[in-house]
Amino acid sequence: MKTVVKTKWLRRLAAAGVFALAGMLAAPEQGHAETVWKMQSFWQAGSINQKVFERFCENVNEASGGRLIIEPLPVKAVVAHNETLDAVAANVLQGHQSAPVYFSGRDPAFGLIGDLNAGYENPYQMWAWFYERGGLELARELYAEYGLYFVGPIWWGVESMPFKERYETLASLEGVKMRMPEGPSSDIFRKIGAAPANIPGADVYTSLERGVIDGTDWGTLSMNEDLGFHKIAKFPIYPGIHSMPVGDVSINMDEWNALPDDLKKIVELAVSEFSRDMIQTMAVEDLRAREAAVEEGVTLVTWSDEERKKLRSVAQEVWKEYSEGSDIAKKVYDSQVSWLQELGLL
Repeated sequence: MKTVVKTKWLRRLAAAGVFALAGMLAAPEQGHAETVWKMQSFWQAGSINQKVFERFCENVNEASGGRLIIEPLPVKAVVAHNETLDAVAANVLQGHQSAPVYFSGRDPAFGLIGDLNAGYENPYQMWAWFYERGGLELARELYAEYGLYFVGPIWWGVESMPFKERYETLASLEGVKMRMPEGPSSDIFRKIGAAPANIPGADVYTSLERGVIDGTDWGTLSMNEDLGFHKIAKFPIYPGIHSMPVGDVSINMDEWNALPDDLKKIVELAVSEFSRDMIQTMAVEDLRAREAAVEEGVTLVTWSDEERKKLRSVAQEVWKEYSEGSDIAKKVYDSQVSWLQELGLL
């Protein structure tokens, strides 16, 4: 960061490390009725990320003394990855751990909150925006319109894109078929001439294998390795150049409002710990994956500063376009641009 920011979010991180102490206060009396939530993630069963999500659920279960039980479900367990917003609103699911960009078609603000492409350099810069510069309040305002309570954001780090061939410039990506999520990512790469395709994460491997796509935007270096993408696409761009998306934990509004205040606090602290756990777990895994990649004949492709600047320029055009789509999108855009300027990133 350009300046040292004294923030409450650092204190929240520290608090998250001891949130389990709340369980001592939350222990139920004998026979106390428990609340059970089914919560679907967008992670594949058995993946590293799903295991971290499951730890979050276990933490809530334990810290609440069994008064609140969250049942973790993987992607597609009940509905498709881009249908969880409606499923939670209808209380088919009581919550989800999803990605706001999947709902960019509802309101462009989801895209600007979910992935301000080429904006931030590390998760903690955006963490500060959420907790110190009004981002959390804007997210809650947006999600409330759809009947959900946005508890908090979740990151996994700067993403790497594996390709079947070596691409080192924006121009070289013209016509290249690549899996991209809904929202700004697709629009940015479409603007530079690539051919984005919206494919669920669970179908990326077979799409790469069958030649439906030439590369993918999915996760960090280790997440892509974990899913076997490097066996087929041996030219990942690393370090990542384009995307540091944020996920969310959101709950059906009626379910959230029905919780007593002590359980709300436990969930909020558990979400903060979940984000820390995910960020740090994936950072360590990425270091391991980087070493493994060299040994396995995978070529890490590093882009020049000049090409990164070109991408950032295109990205800023798309941010602006998204900001014009709704009143809340404009507020999200203005707030983040102001913070990026304060950080010295713009």
